[in-house]
Amino acid sequence: MDNTNEVLLGCRGVCKNFGATRALINVDFELRRGEVCGLIGENGSGKSTLTSIFAGVQPQTSGELFRGGETYKPGNMVTAQKNGVAMIVQEAATLPGIDVASNIFIGNYSTFSKATRLDVKKMHQEADRILHEIGVEDIKGSMPLSQLNFEDRKIVEIARAMYLKPEILIIDESTTALAQKGRQLIYRLIDKMREEKKGVIFISHDLEELEEVCNKITCLRDGVMVGHLTGKDITAKNMRPLMVGRELEGSYYREDWDGTSSKEVVLDVKHITSEDGYVKNFSIQLHKGEILGFGGLAGCGMHEVGRMIFGLDETLTGEVVHVPSGTKITKVEDAIRQNIGYVSKDRDNESIILNASIQSNTVMASYKKMSKRLFISPKTEKMLSDDQIRAMRTKCISGRQFCSQLSGGNKQKVAFSKWLAAGSEIYILDCPTRGIDIGVKAAMYQLIYQFKKEGKAILLISEELPELIGMSDRMIIMKDGVIAGEVMRSESVADTQLIEYMV
Repeated sequence: MDNTNEVLLGCRGVCKNFGATRALINVDFELRRGEVCGLIGENGSGKSTLTSIFAGVQPQTSGELFRGGETYKPGNMVTAQKNGVAMIVQEAATLPGIDVASNIFIGNYSTFSKATRLDVKKMHQEADRILHEIGVEDIKGSMPLSQLNFEDRKIVEIARAMYLKPEILIIDESTTALAQKGRQLIYRLIDKMREEKKGVIFISHDLEELEEVCNKITCLRDGVMVGHLTGKDITAKNMRPLMVGRELEGSYYREDWDGTSSKEVVLDVKHITSEDGYVKNFSIQLHKGEILGFGGLAGCGMHEVGRMIFGLDETLTGEVVHVPSGTKITKVEDAIRQNIGYVSKDRDNESIILNASIQSNTVMASYKKMSKRLFISPKTEKMLSDDQIRAMRTKCISGRQFCSQLSGGNKQKVAFSKWLAAGSEIYILDCPTRGIDIGVKAAMYQLIYQFKKEGKAILLISEELPELIGMSDRMIIMKDGVIAGEVMRSESVADTQLIEYMV
């Protein structure tokens, strides 16, 4: 019997309400064998809400789910996994206080139990086998998770998702958290799932990536399913108007090719070396009105440089000087005092507090500015937050809404709002457009360019070459903890020119 057209996973009439907010409205969806279905839509369109319901993270308000022709009620993620539905989420979903193997087998420890004793050795060996099976040799089951960087922690999540050999894999914006090594790993897994006539739901804001890997596209807009694309119709040109309900005009990036900035130096980074010695004797100067781009492959050291400049990580040698004041930046408090803001790549753990309101997040870097005789007026807090919500066009119920309830793009707007409200003059932006849709991304680029025109200085750390080339006045390419090359803004700069310095 030919079952190649079988519906593996689906829903009919699914609605999801969060209070007065209708996140999903009568959604019908089907995933068939051998399909890699790209799920697209602007931030807040309902993509993550729908897939989280399939993965057992939360229940629908109404409507029905189906799995292999039967009614499907997952209840939680472990039950969903046992029903062959696994999910890799956008943000960090590992526990730092335990080892790699314990993270991979969360919810499945009983497999390794003998009476009341956990067979740790067997668990480590099984973790190593799974990691080897997905093509990862440099991460071991016995490693403490705290030893791994952000990307390697995402790879542990991939191993967890693949442990029970799922028939359906949901990938929610995970490639945006990964550099080339991790992305290639996910692409290989997608190819394998397709060849085995399994199913993949792939959420991504990278339209070229979707065009490359998907054989079906389904679009949500404001919680409503609005259309599908298949075959040759899957193009970025066709996806954009489907997502936003209109054709997008013009370029995301700045359109001028004048890379000049002021001669005035605002940050002088002198011979800094990281505590582990990987970033070595690093020196740069950042100028007023300059967008200085940092690029490189995973592990090149660019993210560590951003953290050291902001005072998050200590340096073994050297110093970071805020030139206008002469202040040496040795801790975060020094940076904030000199109007330096930092947006971390790890947004949910380092840029915002998920279990706090939009208002609390927005004003947290502005308390000293708002304080009068050690008193901060609640009215002043609300006004500052509401001003930023309007300025950033953050989609929310009110400033009292918790950040955990926001889409990725709106969380990122809150992360920016914190430093805008504080009046920052220098911005360290680490992957600032990671996991946000094309509309919000364009708005972020406009904001960054506006900072430049206002004379503010921006250190733009990015894993996206088009972003670096499109936005930077000057590009620093790092490799193995040192500067491998420097390229000035020019219309003739190509990806290949930067890649030569990276590899």
